[in-house]
Amino acid sequence: MVTRVSSLVTVKNRVTSADVARLAGVSRATVSYVLNQTPGQTISTDTRSRVLDAAARLGYAPSAAARALRIGRSEVVLCLLPDWPIGPEVGSMLGNLSTALARHGLTLVAHPGNREDRPITEIWKAITPAAVIAFADFSEGEVAAMHASGVELVVALFGRGPRRGRRELEVPQQLVGRRQAAHLLTTGHTRLGYAYPDDDRLRIFAEPRLAGVRAECQERATDGPAIETVPLDAAQAAACVRRWQAAGVTAVCAYNDEVALAVLAGVRNCGLDAPGDLAVIGVDDIPPARLAAPALTTVTTDQAAMAAYLSATVVAAIGGKPGPAVPTETLIQLVRRESA
Repeated sequence: MVTRVSSLVTVKNRVTSADVARLAGVSRATVSYVLNQTPGQTISTDTRSRVLDAAARLGYAPSAAARALRIGRSEVVLCLLPDWPIGPEVGSMLGNLSTALARHGLTLVAHPGNREDRPITEIWKAITPAAVIAFADFSEGEVAAMHASGVELVVALFGRGPRRGRRELEVPQQLVGRRQAAHLLTTGHTRLGYAYPDDDRLRIFAEPRLAGVRAECQERATDGPAIETVPLDAAQAAACVRRWQAAGVTAVCAYNDEVALAVLAGVRNCGLDAPGDLAVIGVDDIPPARLAAPALTTVTTDQAAMAAYLSATVVAAIGGKPGPAVPTETLIQLVRRESA
């Protein structure tokens, strides 16, 4: 037995504009004009109200595919996430980006995973987005296929320059490392260490951050940094701390706050003091950073500003216009606390 919403349509069938037109007592063209707010049409307030009421009663949702055909493009932006751990920083980035794109009438769809799980072409062909934001490189064939289908490609690569045939967002991860090192060197440290993550999936972030630390040390004529891969384990982190101390390291730039917290645990495990024996600075300003003992000095990215920049770049790509410059001066902030 099928439950009826009205005599016009059953819940087992998709509601169409024809159903709305029958219930409202108007033509399908009138329904289209009202629901799409088509300019230049003379439609009475009463008729408009009847159409909107009928659409609401039937739960009518316009076809995204039909709208894409009508306006010449999709309103979906596909964000392809690599095989990353989805932590607070990535979650904040996606939330802010979704809000920023919505202001431009665009919907963000995030797809985590890797190319082994499902080919990239299957994903974008299934969604037919207006643009793709990705954090890994594409082959020239993939780029050509997307462009041939009218999909703008926006690639956020870390520490790489622009390449022909695509638009790239160069997220300033090197600046993160520079800010870490600059703070430590400015406060008097002359031998730095770098706490590298033991999760290989994070290399896309870790390498440019480490490059930033190296560049800052080089500019200030300072050796280093001494690199240790630091697991999220106090005993193993303590072994790294002992090696840093033997090498004369007095301050450590950690890949992120979680790795920095592991370094602090290693410092305590060795019976040492931070920042007296070893200063530590992290990245991201996650909530536990301010609760650590001592509270963690860190570098954070203004995710709202990053989202505004990314969305403006996407809108520019869709419109065939140049994208905005990266707001590097305000994007990366130092949060001073007790650990460094």
